[in-house]
Amino acid sequence: MKKTLLAAALMAGFAGVAHAETSVTLYGILDGGIGYQKFKGVNSYAADRTGLETVTQKKTGLINGIQSGNRWGLKGSEDLGDGLRAVFQLESGFDLGTGAHKQGERLFGRQATLGLAGDSWGQLDFGRQTNIASKYLPGVADPFGGGFDQANIGAAFTSANTVRYDNMVMYQTPNFSGFQFGVGYSFNTNGDQEYKITNSQNPEDGLERNQRGITTGLRYANGPIGVALTYDQYKTRENRAAVGAPVTGGDSVKAWNLGGSYDFEVVKAHLAFGQTRDGLFAVQEFSGVGLNTGGSLKGLKVNSYLVGLSAPVGAGNVMASWTMADPRSAPDGMDNANFELKKQHVYSLGYTHPLSKRTNVYAIGSYAKNVHFLPDGKSTLLGVGLRHQF
Repeated sequence: MKKTLLAAALMAGFAGVAHAETSVTLYGILDGGIGYQKFKGVNSYAADRTGLETVTQKKTGLINGIQSGNRWGLKGSEDLGDGLRAVFQLESGFDLGTGAHKQGERLFGRQATLGLAGDSWGQLDFGRQTNIASKYLPGVADPFGGGFDQANIGAAFTSANTVRYDNMVMYQTPNFSGFQFGVGYSFNTNGDQEYKITNSQNPEDGLERNQRGITTGLRYANGPIGVALTYDQYKTRENRAAVGAPVTGGDSVKAWNLGGSYDFEVVKAHLAFGQTRDGLFAVQEFSGVGLNTGGSLKGLKVNSYLVGLSAPVGAGNVMASWTMADPRSAPDGMDNANFELKKQHVYSLGYTHPLSKRTNVYAIGSYAKNVHFLPDGKSTLLGVGLRHQF
């Protein structure tokens, strides 16, 4: 009798939990395969590189998160009545090879938002999330859809390279006949919000210690046409070495991008152009080599370009693109020095083939030269992989 009552109680408890979680969805992506990665070049911008050591690094083995970053997440909503919903999304990125957290070891580094949504007025989200350029531009302008490592649009368009901001408030309208507008503001793009100190004996007295960011954009997707226009800006933190010393930082880094695509059915054409001024946003790693952006990049001007094609082949899809990041001027500290910045080119070819609605295989080949504007920097990526979505 006691066992029957206990079983009934447990079943009732589980039923209650199931009922309470009917609006919650568990989802994720697993992406892994075998590949080859190589970087070779002289890690210097000096115009005369005679006698400088050439860096060569390569590896063959497990690759993961190439087509899509590995992740798991929870998302859900509660109907509040009159068309209003409370919504949330928690998304965690991880390395398939080691199981370690990504995004700076954050538990929910990919996204952590809470908000309100309505079919008639749109959605308002609070928390860590991607900027508008990363949401709007890759979907219409990049044949690789913002994935496939160095092949994606972010290699040249750093403000669309899956830029994530902490402490963000974002509003997006509903889709009106293909049109959607979004705008967001971050009170501090990376880390906890800092207090503003008022203390005449402190070097940080009165300084803006938060790096604040603005993101906005408009996209249109209807029928064969897709277009997106985005603008992003962040202002670097202010610093002072000692009381009374000059204030450094406080520089505004800006980027705007325009991209689009047209589907001719037998082939889909993609184009994009953008400009970034006085710095960079999320810098792409090439074969594990990343650009050191710790110092000021004020004065840097980069024009970005993309030309791409995608086409159905049987049940699968072929993708090809060329991206270029053209440094029109060097940072102020390099203007009068013996340094040289070169145009970065990336040439990529890929293929995906579905095995089911949730699982596909892919192949990718990508070659980059003058990576991070290094005159001798070359990066190669070759790989085949399997991706499963749940």
